[in-house]
Amino acid sequence: MFPVRRTLRGFFRRPDANRRHWLLMIPIVLPLVPAIYNRTEPALLGLPFFYWCQLGFAFLASVVIAYVHLKAR
Repeated sequence: MFPVRRTLRGFFRRPDANRRHWLLMIPIVLPLVPAIYNRTEPALLGLPFFYWCQLGFAFLASVVIAYVHLKAR
């Protein structure tokens, strides 16, 4: 068997490191910007925008996390 030759770039890089992991910053940073959701209109089914926007952020976070997880496998 031949020994596995590693380059310095591959040696110091973590095996799970990937640019897709930066997508995980979206669900972290987006809810931290109140200018996006600090209003009551438009209402959806009687719920103010703030509430259904927060629910949308939770859905977005689950989609992004699932995508990164499936691509990292």
